[in-house]
Amino acid sequence: MNFTVVNKDIQVGAIRVTGVSSSSVFLIGDTNTISLSSVFDTPPESLIIGPLVPLAPQ
Repeated sequence: MNFTVVNKDIQVGAIRVTGVSSSSVFLIGDTNTISLSSVFDTPPESLIIGPLVPLAPQ
């Protein structure tokens, strides 16, 4: 099987983000590698996880 990929320019006019979760990835276009990590230096009992808060409108 022969498979040919032709990547062309991408143009994005506008993006509106109304909220962000505690672990989010927002991509436009291609990527080879995504590396994510997270470290907490706070005891678990002092961590407060509440409802998501939307970003302020602009």
